[in-house]
Amino acid sequence: MPKRSSNPPKQKDTQQLARATLDAVVLDAEPPKPEAAKPEKNPAAVALGRLGGLKGGPARMAKLSPAKRKAIAKKAAAKRWGSKAD
Repeated sequence: MPKRSSNPPKQKDTQQLARATLDAVVLDAEPPKPEAAKPEKNPAAVALGRLGGLKGGPARMAKLSPAKRKAIAKKAAAKRWGSKAD
């Protein structure tokens, strides 16, 4: 049995329909503009950010007491599973 979508496909407004029709009929119509590409990231900044990310979690865990870590974990579980934690 084919999957059925609960939302019907959105119809184009009159301007979009006219443009699509014109593009299909006229061969020398203006080509669509390409989407802007994401700018390249600076490799040095990426490496520095990754280095900090690798150090951050373990360093934070080392500073916290076991009771505080447990409280943080309970709060995270309550958010994740939607239950009330004490």
